Amino acid sequence: MTAIDELFVKLKGQGKKAFMPFITAADPTLAFTRLVLRKLNDLGCSMAEIGIPYSDPIADGPVIQASYTRALGSKIKLHDIFEQVAAERSNLTMPLVSMVSYAIIHRHGAERYVEAALSAGFSGAIVPDLLVEESEQLARICKAKQFNLIQLVTPTTPRERALRIAEQSSGFLYFVSVTGITGERTELPPDLVDRVSWLRERTPLPICIGFGVSKPEHVKLLAPVSDGLIVGSAIVRLMEQATQSESAALASIESLVTSLLKAME
Repeated sequence: MTAIDELFVKLKGQGKKAFMPFITAADPTLAFTRLVLRKLNDLGCSMAEIGIPYSDPIADGPVIQASYTRALGSKIKLHDIFEQVAAERSNLTMPLVSMVSYAIIHRHGAERYVEAALSAGFSGAIVPDLLVEESEQLARICKAKQFNLIQLVTPTTPRERALRIAEQSSGFLYFVSVTGITGERTELPPDLVDRVSWLRERTPLPICIGFGVSKPEHVKLLAPVSDGLIVGSAIVRLMEQATQSESAALASIESLVTSLLKAME
């Protein structure tokens, strides 16, 4: 079992759900990334997703796109990210997953990427632009290395295809709550709960909901029907404050995360 598998077994036994914040690596610096990871860990987050900056984001809204631009402006490299995550890993108890474009994995070589990610302390990868028809090789490598491959199901994914995606995934299934790009929403689709409930009856994988989740009321609505919730843009937006004051940014992140964790209860 991977650290992610163990986490969900533990949470299920406790009757709890996972809370998973997303942050962009090196936004605005790798040193600040380490500070945020430690803060999220100490607040009691279940897992953290770390976005690998990419110049051509697939489904990211303006907040995360801007964070990638800030990070890439410092000429950050994948090796630098892995090196800093590895240096911080011993201070963290929560598992880590990378959110990474398949273009990056392909350029580095799938097996090489997985081995480097594992060495850095990652337990899995979310690959948003990997088609299920092209995922077999990477899924096989990940399975052999005990590294979770997490894939996405969207509101427009046909049901038969959603089941196929679930079969090729491990760790958990990322259920995209809304059509379109990432970002904070005031409302979530009224049929979201029904869609997630249908899928939960047909796969043993934990199902975690992301995209648009940003408020305590979202958490209270979705936590009962999911195995975990992912919050990205709402946190990344606060990280921009670090360009002016790291302490202010950390305080804002702590306030938001604390409110969302409380809603999970």
